[in-house]
Amino acid sequence: MIRYILKRLVLMIPVLVGVIFIIFTINYISPGDPLVDILGIEASAEQRAAKAHELGLDQPYLVQLGNYIWGIFTRLDFGTSYRTNRPVRDEVLERFPTTLLLTSLITCLSVPCGLTFGIVTAVFQNSILDYVVTFIALAGASMPQFWLALMLMLVFALTLGWFPAIGFDTPRHWVLPTIACGMLPISTLTRNVRSSMLEVIRQDYIRTARAKGLGELKIIFKHALRNALIPIITVIGFQVTSAMAGAIVAEQIFSIPGMGALLISSIKSKNYPSIQGNILWMGLMASIINLIVDLAYAYIDPRIKAQFTRRKAKATKKTAEAKAV
Repeated sequence: MIRYILKRLVLMIPVLVGVIFIIFTINYISPGDPLVDILGIEASAEQRAAKAHELGLDQPYLVQLGNYIWGIFTRLDFGTSYRTNRPVRDEVLERFPTTLLLTSLITCLSVPCGLTFGIVTAVFQNSILDYVVTFIALAGASMPQFWLALMLMLVFALTLGWFPAIGFDTPRHWVLPTIACGMLPISTLTRNVRSSMLEVIRQDYIRTARAKGLGELKIIFKHALRNALIPIITVIGFQVTSAMAGAIVAEQIFSIPGMGALLISSIKSKNYPSIQGNILWMGLMASIINLIVDLAYAYIDPRIKAQFTRRKAKATKKTAEAKAV
């Protein structure tokens, strides 16, 4: 298992290099000139040339890309922000805890609710409860996040005054952004859990368990749910990654000082190092989430865990044979 984890960590390197290459190339060929935002329109040609030389923007594309990748992997240097003249790494690390908190809140809301609603609708298939929850899930999946966030702000913040409209300082500030970004993951997870559970509870071994007289709760949670979790874990991993993207919308609407707000402001001002640093950090988080999902597979499904055990046993056997020779 340790060897598998190390292998996956090594495989993250080409993934991150690919992310760097794509976003760096997009910034390089995109229209607009960051020097205009830095120096203003009235800057002279000499000032623009001096600033371009200072930032390294006068170098060829491959030289800029190589220097950027070398700085990341040798010094963890994501560049310097054009606007604040601060290291991008420091700005990202300052904003990341806020985005991580919002993503964690969305996950803590969507996963239990999605699992519960999906299991209930599968167990009580074709009942009124099933129809009601399925309709709500479809409606939640159809509503754009920005529209739902604006409606929540309008009703519960401006009209009723129950929650603050902007900020992220207290638990009362967390409610509206979490609900706005959590509705889509709840709806998606509910429908996937329902489909997976319906496929499993129709299997012969579930009928055998009922015939043996096992309790319904034990059948559902110990036998059916565990076997249905493999595709569900994949959806959960995808939803956690999507929650980071949804946080960008919430941070803009609710004025939350997170990575999403920093990314949007950086795009508007052509702040290329900040754009690249934010997206690269999000790519790293997505890779870590995928690794956790793969490890969860091994924990849930004994067949996957047995593969690692057999590989370790074979390696031990070969080592013993080599020593005997």
